[in-house]
Amino acid sequence: MRQINTDVITETVKNLCIEANYFLSPRVLKLLKNAYKTERENLSKQVFSRIIENCKIASKLKIPLCQDTGMVLVFIRIGAQVKIQHKRNDAETDLEAAIQEGVRRGYKEGYLRKSVVDPLTRENTQDNTPAIIYTRNVPGDKIKITLSIKGFGCENMGKVKMFSPAAGNGEIKKFVVETVKKAGANPCPPIMVGVGIGGTMDKAVLMAKRSLVLRTKSLVKNKKIKELERECLEEINKLNIGPAGLGGKVTALGVYIKTYPTHIAGLPVAVNISCWANRYREIEI
Repeated sequence: MRQINTDVITETVKNLCIEANYFLSPRVLKLLKNAYKTERENLSKQVFSRIIENCKIASKLKIPLCQDTGMVLVFIRIGAQVKIQHKRNDAETDLEAAIQEGVRRGYKEGYLRKSVVDPLTRENTQDNTPAIIYTRNVPGDKIKITLSIKGFGCENMGKVKMFSPAAGNGEIKKFVVETVKKAGANPCPPIMVGVGIGGTMDKAVLMAKRSLVLRTKSLVKNKKIKELERECLEEINKLNIGPAGLGGKVTALGVYIKTYPTHIAGLPVAVNISCWANRYREIEI
C-alpha cells in the first residue's frame, strides 16, 4: 500500500491550474500551426498567426492565454493500492478538500480571474471554487489527475439530444454539425468538438467532455468511430465559420467521439465544444 499525502495533491492541482492557463499543450499548438499552413484566406491566416503569437507571449511572460480563466474540472483516477494520508482523521472529503484547496491556491498565486458564482444570486465565490470533480477507482498504486479548464463562451454552446434508437450515423452527424453551425463564432473558433454517444444523458455529456482532454492524445482504433469523426470534421469545416468567425477553411481542429453501451430504447448524444485554447494538463503521482 502506497501512501500519498493530501498536501502533495493540493500542490499538484495548484500547479496544474497555473500551467494549464499559461501554457497551451504541445498537441493543441501543433494542430494550430498545421491549420495555419492549411488555411488559404489571408484574413484567416492572420487570425491563426495572432493566436500562435498569443500563445508564445503567454508562455514567455507567464500570463493567462485568455482573460476567461474558466471553471476547473478535475478527473482523478485513484489506484486501489493508494492510501490517502490525511492530516486529520475526520473527513472522507479530505481528498476533495485537498483538490479544492489546490484550485483556490492556483487561482490566487497565478493571478487568474475568479469566475465562479452562485447560480441564483450570482455572488462570486472569490476563489474560483468549487471545481467539478470526477473520481474513479482503478488498479495500481498511483493517482492520475487530469485537469480541464472550461471557459463558458464554448461551454454555453454544448447540446444534448435523446435520439430514437432507430437514428443512424447520418442523424448523429447532422446534430453535431448543426450544433456547431448554431454556435457560430461564440465558442472562439477554431474549436475542438467532443461527442459522447450512448449510456444515459449524463454519461453522454461526461464522455463528450472527457474526449476533449483524453482523445486528443491518441487515435481511436474503432474504424466506424474514426470514419464518423472524419465525416463530422469535414462537414463542420465546410461551414465557412473560420477562425474568430471571420470565415475560412478551418473552423474545427478536430472531432473526438467516445461511445458507451446504452439501453435498447434510447440513444443519447451530447456535444461539448472547446475553444482554440483547449486547456488541460495531466500528471501521475
